[in-house]
Amino acid sequence: MTQVVNPDELEVVDGFAHENLEGWVPELASEEDLRVALEKAFDYRGDITLTMKDGARTEAYVYNRISGKSLADSYVQYFASNAPDKRKVSYAEIARIEFTGKDRAAGKHWEAWLTKYAERKAAGEKNIALVPEALD
Repeated sequence: MTQVVNPDELEVVDGFAHENLEGWVPELASEEDLRVALEKAFDYRGDITLTMKDGARTEAYVYNRISGKSLADSYVQYFASNAPDKRKVSYAEIARIEFTGKDRAAGKHWEAWLTKYAERKAAGEKNIALVPEALD
């Protein structure tokens, strides 16, 4: 027997607590610390600053990571703030990570968006198109 589902009942689901990482500089004492920090950097919706073991610093937005068996065959892929092309760096080359940019996913933006959507829907509006606010 096929169950009929009302799509309006599926539109809003419980969210999750968003971890505030802005300004965080994780201690990278172990390989696991580095892996955890880079996983959080991937989930972070802001820029981070990577300091390489050779001293070079890069402000970056992490869009992917590839976790291999060792740090040398694990990579983080990112967009550098000062270059138009995609880049990647081995985990083994990273000495420090700083969560320096504003986290665009933090705060009450999603809740405010849902409230506005629900109000417009309750008012009977059709074809509701909520446009996101500009980031800056």
